[in-house]
Amino acid sequence: MGGPILIVLLGGGLLLSVRMGFVQLRYLPFILKQTFGKMFAKENNGEGSVSAFAAATAALASSIGAANIVVAPSIVFTAGPGALFWMWIAAIIGQGTKFAEIALGIKYREKNEDGEFIGGPAYTFKKGIGGTLGKIMGFLVAFFFMIEILPSITLQTISAVGPLEQLGLSRVVGAIIITILVVLVAYGGIKRIAQITEKMVPIMAAIYIIAGLVIIFINIDKVPYAFGIIFKSAFHPTAVIGGMAGHGISQMIKAGAARGCYSNEAGMGSAPYAHATAVTDHPCRQGMWGIFEVISDTIIICTISVLLVLVTGLWENPEMKDIGVERAFNDTFGNIGTTIISISLFLFVLSTIIVIVFYAEKQGEYLFGTTVGKIVRLVACLMIVLGGFVSFDNAGAFLDATLGLVVFTNMIGMILLSGEVKELVNDFFKNPKYYPGKKK
Repeated sequence: MGGPILIVLLGGGLLLSVRMGFVQLRYLPFILKQTFGKMFAKENNGEGSVSAFAAATAALASSIGAANIVVAPSIVFTAGPGALFWMWIAAIIGQGTKFAEIALGIKYREKNEDGEFIGGPAYTFKKGIGGTLGKIMGFLVAFFFMIEILPSITLQTISAVGPLEQLGLSRVVGAIIITILVVLVAYGGIKRIAQITEKMVPIMAAIYIIAGLVIIFINIDKVPYAFGIIFKSAFHPTAVIGGMAGHGISQMIKAGAARGCYSNEAGMGSAPYAHATAVTDHPCRQGMWGIFEVISDTIIICTISVLLVLVTGLWENPEMKDIGVERAFNDTFGNIGTTIISISLFLFVLSTIIVIVFYAEKQGEYLFGTTVGKIVRLVACLMIVLGGFVSFDNAGAFLDATLGLVVFTNMIGMILLSGEVKELVNDFFKNPKYYPGKKK
């Protein structure tokens, strides 16, 4: 993720946070109570197709992937432990962005020809910004996102077949199995997707988090050292990675912030497509689940991944850059550890594929109607099969370019609508009907 895109993401996110009065920090206890405290509550206040938590898990399934296990800890090897601190900072800013994206997604959602709730940046810009500019921005953000998603599905599949190959299955067979699983879920629409992710995401996250915490607890005496070096090297990177101080800290901040932004997808505009289907009585109530996602994805899972290579000392060995977490699990649990990592990787990537196939369909639907949307869904599923035959070695540059176009368009639209987000926040948190902490 390049510097200009990071500036747009973080600068735009900071602007949104300021205009909202840093809702992600100011009302954090209330937000935690309304999300983590009500994950399995059955509330039916308002309109929507699926529960608030189910919509959140669908969006979270997209952002939690193999990168949380592999890429997140790799920044320690390339930029030093202090990069995790800047990942946290980016996550805090991203919480505000995701809250705003989802709140606007709910405000401007609509029903399609099949009677399903639909929404996302394309709909938000078309209706919120309005006029010719709104239509152009809506078209562009949907088109760029669709073009980015389709090859990404193939890349995700290539990552998913890895654990299956370790079980003795060929790459082609693995891709076919994944395709069948995705088709069975994706062709059931958002309700079936939500039903699956509502159960799948907590389970897969729990498996990884619990196993990771066990390893950290076994190395509990190294935890103070790990946090000490994180905070120390966040501002004095030369003590860890050497080189010129200016260059060292700039590279570290860039690496940590980029990993934080990429990890939770805040600013990419993906989450509102899932959240627009949620049953909720106010846009801001659903927006709080965006903060829940960033905390779960980046603050919890990515942090655990980084801590694993720090407390075990594996970060000091450059050869562990891409396999540090896997080695930590294997050294602690033996073959069982390898199995846990393989299962976690497979479930993380499978859940991502299921949801981004849905996202691809919704871009096609916005651009050309529900019929074309269903055709795009078919094409997306065929892209999974393709993962069994191609390597896509040079796809990274193309995906980075298209993702940059998505982020730039989305964040410009969000900045233009920041005043509306501020109004939504005031309407929610100044109304005792929604926020009990506000006195009448």
